Order: sequence, then structure tokens, then C-alpha cells
Amino acid sequence: MPKMKTNRSAAKRFKVTGTGKIMHKASGKRHNLRKKSVRAKRRLSKDNELFKSYYYHVAPLIIDKF
Repeated sequence: MPKMKTNRSAAKRFKVTGTGKIMHKASGKRHNLRKKSVRAKRRLSKDNELFKSYYYHVAPLIIDKF
């Protein structure tokens, strides 16, 4: 049986931390930035943890052990 390939589009969108959390970038930082406060833009720059209900869909694409 060949090895499962990592889904490359998912691998570019999600990162796995050392503790196993799946992180993703926040949406809303592409355009219309003049309307947003500096505080809001700073908050959108940080990675967010994926909701647990989405792990079922995302984890098999990027992690072998799920």
C-alpha cells in the first residue's frame, strides 16, 4: 500500500503546533484595511486555533496519525 499524500493546499493553510493543535490565519486582513482599527488589524495578524468540530475534516489532510 502506498503512503498517503499530504494535501498540499491544506498544508499551506493550516499548521500543526507541537501540542497537536491545528492553527489557521484569521480572515479579514486582505482589503478594506483603512476601515479597521490598528487593534483589529493586529488581532487579525495572529493565528487562530481551528474549532474542534472541524478537526474531523482537516486533520486527515495534513496529519498522518489522525
